[in-house]
Amino acid sequence: MTKASYYTPRGGLPPQTDLLTDRAIVTEAYTVIPRGVLSDIVTSVFPEWTDTRAWIINRPVAGGATTYYQAIVEVKPGGGAQRPEPQPEVQSFLFVTSGALTVNAAGQSQTLTEGGFAYLPAGTDWSAHNNGDVDATFVWIRKRYEAIEGHPVSVKFGNEQDIEPSAMPGTDGKWRTTRMLDPQDLGYDMHVNIVTFEPGATIPFAETHVMEHGLLMLEGKAVYHLNGDWVEVQEGDFLSLRAFCPQACYAGGPSNFRYLLYKDVNRQIML
Repeated sequence: MTKASYYTPRGGLPPQTDLLTDRAIVTEAYTVIPRGVLSDIVTSVFPEWTDTRAWIINRPVAGGATTYYQAIVEVKPGGGAQRPEPQPEVQSFLFVTSGALTVNAAGQSQTLTEGGFAYLPAGTDWSAHNNGDVDATFVWIRKRYEAIEGHPVSVKFGNEQDIEPSAMPGTDGKWRTTRMLDPQDLGYDMHVNIVTFEPGATIPFAETHVMEHGLLMLEGKAVYHLNGDWVEVQEGDFLSLRAFCPQACYAGGPSNFRYLLYKDVNRQIML
């Protein structure tokens, strides 16, 4: 089996000789943030964290995806936060792409390495620190939790490499999904998955549905068809798709194409 790969940005600045032309675009249906945008001068710092910087790649804004926040967070050795989450009504999902991050929550302590994840329900008292000697980088997805009676959720730790992916019907496993949160558990109001396409595999129709999507490319490259536009993506790029944005893709190879997927699920639409 091919070893999983997780693209991790390292910052820096493009040389002065580079052209200004890039693939970044914001439309009424989708946003493309190519990996070249993730430079030193677009990082943010958080008052709750020490020796940490972040690339915030989605926040709720008018005309954009409004259900979630997503950031790529880099923690230096010795850095971290004792109380990372300033809003008790917000749940978190952490996914490590490099290094090791130690997370303490609900009386449990886990050191997450590449592919490791933590689901932290709203109201959880948790902390995160880099106790290693190299940078730790993780994806942080935050969403205001919509609770429903009779379906509690709890802290969950794991690693996507230990989960058997599910093949999409009729694809011979060339399009498969690794589900880190149980899709049958209605307590979750979001799903976070790893989607894998082998070279040449496709989403063969324009999916057009109510869920917002955040797609962070972990490995490989592909061409997406978004709201009538053809968009090339590669590892390190990010797509934010509004509700009902038509989407289809095919994987370009030579390696597998993999991305981390967020989407909002399992709740009635409030009017």
